[in-house]
Amino acid sequence: MTQLHRDEIRTKEVLEWKGIHLLHFSGSSCSQKTRIFLNLKGIDWVSHSVNLTTDENYSDWFLGINPRALVPVLVDEGEVHIESNDILQYLEKKFPEHSLIPNESIESISTLLTEEDDLHIDIRNISFRFLFGGGKIKKKASSMKKLEDDSGTIQGKEDNHKTKQLKFYKDFNEEGITDESVIQSVSKFKKIYDGFESDLTRQSYLLGTQISLLDIAWFIYTHRLFLSGYPFKKLHPKVLQWYKHLLNKKEFSNEVQEPTVLKALRRVIRVQDKIAGTVLSKISNL
Repeated sequence: MTQLHRDEIRTKEVLEWKGIHLLHFSGSSCSQKTRIFLNLKGIDWVSHSVNLTTDENYSDWFLGINPRALVPVLVDEGEVHIESNDILQYLEKKFPEHSLIPNESIESISTLLTEEDDLHIDIRNISFRFLFGGGKIKKKASSMKKLEDDSGTIQGKEDNHKTKQLKFYKDFNEEGITDESVIQSVSKFKKIYDGFESDLTRQSYLLGTQISLLDIAWFIYTHRLFLSGYPFKKLHPKVLQWYKHLLNKKEFSNEVQEPTVLKALRRVIRVQDKIAGTVLSKISNL
């Protein structure tokens, strides 16, 4: 579990916070899955919105509770937890009622969630290319410098996760998301979804007959890919049925609502891609 040591928390005011607090952003995929979990569990929590579009996550205040500059962050009675899948598993142990881990998957759930998390850069590649303006919106150099220079540690160590973050944004600023990156990322998802398609011919959810942490995590990826134009209907109709079933539940749908301006941007990007012949399915030969 990724929890900051008490002496690593530089934003001291959170040490006095009582109850459960979530620092999050509406459009953040990891924030969305954490909020869905809280909805399904019926857990009371205090909301603190962090505006990623204005780089509020690179402020001294926020870096003082997450040196990775990422949301969500969970503060529970002054304890600071980062990384969404770790947060979900932490809360599942604290609130075991209405379990979201089937008994037969207790031993394997961490591995399954790690496999999902390992594709985070891949979903970012696809999102930035097909949902967030391609290479038109650059990361501010001042924000990257702030992250690079920040001295915060995690569990007593310098964080190599920051190096990966900086490399992604440096490459993105220089060349956007290339066709090659899209092809590689899409192929990884297709392999996973081929397995899910087989599983969902025998069961309603990814781990059996009830919604689990794995459904929450993969719902968010599937939603992003669906909006990006991934051809679920053609390649994975059972996955599409599963996704639409979850989307019809308010606990899920409420957390993935798009602002009007983002919907408009996505439509413009989709039209431009169609004209240029650079839609996801064509680039990936799906």
